[in-house]
Amino acid sequence: MNNTHEKKFVINMLIGLIFTTAGISSIIYACFTKENQHDWIFWAVIPVILINTGLLFIGSSVIHKVKADLIRRQKQKSSRADRDLE
Repeated sequence: MNNTHEKKFVINMLIGLIFTTAGISSIIYACFTKENQHDWIFWAVIPVILINTGLLFIGSSVIHKVKADLIRRQKQKSSRADRDLE
């Protein structure tokens, strides 16, 4: 993994999955606890922020994956062209 985009892909994917999982877990927690129902705005805002942040990181990781694949293809093309010239 000498390409920085590959490293960013893995890191952003893990961060995105953690945020998304935390958002879904907070929804489940709010549904199954018998806490005071007056703080529903808090339990609505927290999952929205967590899930959207997770999706943002996952989208960023997809972009880095595409960049890493394009760089790899470009290197393969240039190495094939070098072999063909020899």
